[in-house]
Parts: sequence; C-alpha cells; structure tokens
Amino acid sequence: MTSRVVLVSPALGPSQRRARFYDGDPLDASGAAEAGAAAGTVPPGDRVLVSPALRCAQTASALGLDATGCGDLAGLDVGRWRGRSLDEVAAAEPESVAAWLADPGAVPHGGESVREMCARIAGWLESTASGTDGRTVAVVEPEVVRAVVVHVLSAPAAAFWRVDVPPLTATEVSGRSGRWNLRAGRPLGAPERTPGP
Repeated sequence: MTSRVVLVSPALGPSQRRARFYDGDPLDASGAAEAGAAAGTVPPGDRVLVSPALRCAQTASALGLDATGCGDLAGLDVGRWRGRSLDEVAAAEPESVAAWLADPGAVPHGGESVREMCARIAGWLESTASGTDGRTVAVVEPEVVRAVVVHVLSAPAAAFWRVDVPPLTATEVSGRSGRWNLRAGRPLGAPERTPGP
C-alpha cells in the first residue's frame, strides 16, 4: 500500500508580509487572488484536510477544495510571541530567542517546542500512511511542511530552521512501510514534471 500526501502551503496574508508570528489574521486581497488563480491546480485527493488556521481554510476555499479540519495539523504554538515579529521578540528577550533557535526542545514562549511539533506531525504522517491508501491533500502552515520534511529525511529537529516553504507551493511525500520519498516545493499552477534520471 502506497500512501501519498500533498501538503499545500497557504497564500500570503498580513502576518507573513510583515514577518510576524501568525496571529490568526485572514488572507489579504492579494493572497486570496493568488490562491483563486491557482484553483484547479492541486491534484485530487481521496481525503482533503486543512489546518485549523484561518489563512489555511481560506486558501483551501479559494483553491476550490472541500476540506475537513484537522487539529493534528495545527501550526507551531509560539505562545506569547504570537503576533509579534522575531526582531521585536529578539530585542525584548535576546536570550530566549537565542535558546529557541539553538535548542529544538526550548519553549521560552510558553507554547510548543519545535521538537514536540516535529514529533506530533511525524505521528500524524505515520498514522495517515498506515491507516489509509490513496492521496491525502492537506492545506497546512509552513512549519507543518518543515516538520514533514525533517521526518521523511530522518533529519534532526534542528534542521527544521533550514527548510524554506514558499507560499502556495505543494510538497508531496509518498511512502510505504515507513520509507518516504519527497518532492518539494512545486509552485501551484506550475506543470507537474516527472523527475528525470
């Protein structure tokens, strides 16, 4: 049984444009228009899921996807840093930010550690693979995509910060018996190409 999971990152909204930790704001007009222009470009799924974030739900809707909410696919909980920029937090709490960026187990913000999130997403991915056949499409926060990439490559949690996830891109993993293959970062609307030798 081969399981395929296509992870779609959300369109841009105010938090991303201002480089702030996501605080629940909606897509802006430009982001919604870009998502709408990409409608019909996401491969069909046997299951279509969406992160609890509003921008993910709005992206899924603009893409024409009838998605079911999935709490397990929530983005990283940054606790009291929510809505603030990394620069603001670093100016106010330099030691906390340094610890957070250096140690995947650190939680100076009172939320969830990167390591905890990576474990949560790995658990979701493995349960999806073992319990379902066919393709799952999920519109998720960029950090969820990062956590999946870390897991499928068996990378340490510290590698989480080394993965960039552009808006409105599809990252696909396919696997069987815990062995995963990765196809990363295809812009929605770009033609799918079969990888060469």
